[in-house]
Formats: sequence, C-alpha cells, structure tokens
Amino acid sequence: MSIIPNEQTRWVLANRPLAELTDSTFRKETVPVPHSLADDEVLIRVDIVSLEAGMRGWIEDRSFGVGEVVKGGKTFAIGDVVHGFLGWQEYAVLKESAVQKVNIPLGGNPIDEFGATGLNALTAYIGITTVGRLKPGETLVVSGAAGATGSLAAAIGKIKGAGKVVGIAGGPEKVKFLKEEIGVDLAYDYKSADWKEKFVEEVGLVDVFFDNVGGEMLDFILPQIRRLARIVLCGSVSAYNTAEPYGLKNYPKLTTHGGIMQGFVCLSFDYASEFPAAKAELAQWAAEGKFPRKFHIVDGGVDVLPKALGDLFSGANTGKT
Repeated sequence: MSIIPNEQTRWVLANRPLAELTDSTFRKETVPVPHSLADDEVLIRVDIVSLEAGMRGWIEDRSFGVGEVVKGGKTFAIGDVVHGFLGWQEYAVLKESAVQKVNIPLGGNPIDEFGATGLNALTAYIGITTVGRLKPGETLVVSGAAGATGSLAAAIGKIKGAGKVVGIAGGPEKVKFLKEEIGVDLAYDYKSADWKEKFVEEVGLVDVFFDNVGGEMLDFILPQIRRLARIVLCGSVSAYNTAEPYGLKNYPKLTTHGGIMQGFVCLSFDYASEFPAAKAELAQWAAEGKFPRKFHIVDGGVDVLPKALGDLFSGANTGKT
C-alpha cells in the first residue's frame, strides 16, 4: 500500500496569459494532501499528466491525467489505475463519477491510455471520418503531422484508403518520422526555404486538410483545395501564443471551390454517440500494429510541467507529450 504524504506540490493558474506563457503564468504551491474523504470520493496519486497544445486555448485549473487510487471509494479498489481531469498536482481528490478505470492492454502500461484509444486518437478519428468525410483515393494533408493528434490523423488516412497522405511538420527528424513510422506518401519541413514550391508541384490539389496550425499555414493551403474540399479545423497552434492572430486572406477560395471549413471539439456532446464504435475500431488497428506508439516523455515530477507545456509551442515534441 502506498504511503500517503501529508503535503504535496501543485501548480495553479496565477495569470491568464494574453500571448506567450511566462514564468508568472503559473504559481507553485505546497498544500496539504486531503485525508478526509466523502463517501463518493477517491484520493488519486497522479502518475502521468497529458499535455496538449490546445490547453493554451482553454487554459484553466484542469489537466487530463492518469493515476492510481490510494484511498477511499466504493466503485474503485485501492491500486486501480484511473484517468480524468486530475490537475497539475501530486494527489487529487475527485468524485468517483469524475474518473474512469483504465484498462491496460496486454503488454502495455498506463501511458497507453494516451495512445490508440485515448482522446488524441478519438479526435483524429472523428476529424478524418465524420468532419473530413475522407473517401478512398482522395488526397489528405495534415499540418502539425508529427504531433500527438496529427500523426494519428495521418495514420488513419492511410488506413482509410486515402490516395495520397501528406504530412507537414517542422524539422528533418519529424519528416523522417512521418515517412518511416507513419508511412505518409509525402512529407514537408515547413522550416525549409522551398517547401511551398515543392508542395504545389508535387501534391497537386487537396481534398481534405486536417489542420492543427491555422494562420499562414491554413492560408497557404486554401488556394490548393479541390472542388468540394473539406477543411477540418482541429487546432490553431500558431495563434495560441499571440495577442493578434493572423487574418486569413484566401478564404474566398472556399466560395469559388464550394469548400467547407468546419471546426470541432471531440469532447463535445456532438460526437459522443460515435465513441464506442470509434474506440472499437481504433483498438483493432492498434492490435494489428497499424498505429504508431510514439510518446515524448518528460520526467521530473510536477516541477517540469510549465516548461514542458511551453515546449509544445517550439515544436520540441514528436508524438504525444
């Protein structure tokens, strides 16, 4: 049985940022670990925290994580591994209804909860199949393609029979990852000087654009769309750390090409009915080895969390952080 300490370290939001995250965005606190629980509460030792670039858009006092039940509860046993919005802290007290048990796959470990059937995978699945309505033979382009959601979106595109899957990422190592581990047909390093010219020449017209970046990247792709193309707005990492987001100039192409641009949030009630079937298909693909198992793991306890979140915006990660 785990020894429960009397104190813990946690991070709280000190100032809501207007542009880039700074040293004053979060405040570190030492607080008591609750030992008295209500009948419907559990005390969870937080083991893994999931970091998303999208957190910058809704930054508040929550963060998705995985941990072990160490005290209390009627539904869960001591030692059960659970997931939920556990926060940036070493221990969390939550209602039993606010967490779910993690079913660790054979030969796997708790971090796999952030993999093939986790939120990023569901987001990629819904974005490609429901919002993007990808058809076999179509050309799919994914921006932020080496990230947690983008890499899975590209992989799903391959599985679903896209005629051409194209990934855009920053740096030669990420391009190599996309080609060798994801199996994209073409990959471009947006940090290279001539990538746009090569893209226009080699890719041709785009049927589905799964966009995690927004801004200038989205504006570049819009003139390249085929008639009735679908633009899937999953994220806009280029705008998260700026007070004045980039203004689109090429949006009239949507009118002339009959294109559709749609944003979505996977956790909204709009898609909840699709989750069971999606998870079943995702789990099957994972079992067949069709999904990448790529994690960017930052060790060091709660102290490393602010920097690890900030590093997402400089492209430090390949795969899920």
